Amino acid sequence: QVQLVQSGGGYVQTGGSLRLSCAASEVTLNTYTIGWFRQAPEKDREYVAAINAMSGGIREYAESVQGRFTISRDNVKNMVYLQMDSLKAEDTAVYYCAASIAGTWRLDTSYDFWGQGTQVTVSS
Repeated sequence: QVQLVQSGGGYVQTGGSLRLSCAASEVTLNTYTIGWFRQAPEKDREYVAAINAMSGGIREYAESVQGRFTISRDNVKNMVYLQMDSLKAEDTAVYYCAASIAGTWRLDTSYDFWGQGTQVTVSS
């Protein structure tokens, strides 16, 4: 069983920045595609970004965060990050990292293991 442990998040004002981290102690993360999803109150979980396995040279973003968020991985530290800049009130949500062996990146059903979630609150 893969356990993903998230850190980061918190409270920030509009226009601010936060960085989320995703780690795993029992497996090597670079063998998985890693995605980030978020879920706001009373809304469905939505795709945010994903990065491919191994080199991490392929990254994809939801249109709502394109140009503001950056996903990256550090294979030495066995970590994946989501840098969030120019945050908006509508970015407020619980954010989840997830690991996928195969499947369409934007579909949460493609992901096999999930982090515990971390709250991001952007105050306007």
